[in-house]
Amino acid sequence: MKGKFITLQKASGFFRDGMTIMVGGFMGVGTPPRLVSALLESGVRDLTLIANDTAFIDTGIGPLIVNGRVKKVIASHIGTNPETGRRMITKEIEVQLVPQGTLIEQIRCGGAGLGGFLTQTGVGTVVEDGKQTLQLDGKTWLLERPLRADLALIRAHHADAIGNLTYQLSARNFNPIIALAADITLAEPDEVVDVGDLLPDQIMTPGAVIDHIVMPQEIQ
Repeated sequence: MKGKFITLQKASGFFRDGMTIMVGGFMGVGTPPRLVSALLESGVRDLTLIANDTAFIDTGIGPLIVNGRVKKVIASHIGTNPETGRRMITKEIEVQLVPQGTLIEQIRCGGAGLGGFLTQTGVGTVVEDGKQTLQLDGKTWLLERPLRADLALIRAHHADAIGNLTYQLSARNFNPIIALAADITLAEPDEVVDVGDLLPDQIMTPGAVIDHIVMPQEIQ
């Protein structure tokens, strides 16, 4: 198969100890299961994960937490995965909690090449600690810096050989934004279509920003 398609085994060659990895999904929905399983099976450690949440113990990126592969999590909440909370309390991992809207905007800025953005979310709370503030129009604003990653793992619904992607329902959450904010982006689609089968209005992520697509298991 031509184009940007690669096998899951070849995709695993991008994993390294100490990487910063963004993963799409909301409580596991929209998280690429085969790529996350391959990441776990690769044995890499000391990862920094950027994601909306850490899902559950046995779903999404939860198994990476449970198996001790993660040194830091940047997420908007961890409440559905008690193992994340336990490891945070025992200082086995570092957890940086970020308001959800702020988190996705940090990622969007990272993908757009912006230096950051101003927000009032978190002013006067622990979210403000260690951050630069500005006074504008009589109000206090936080400067939030962009987030980028070495690698982004995203789940798509359809993919063609040049990397154009669509997403299905709530899987269209963090995935399209994360696709723009990493040095290398790997996509795991549910289905593969021929180039030209996707109408331009259907394409949510253009192939220009996708580096590789993991072939569905049945056609490897």
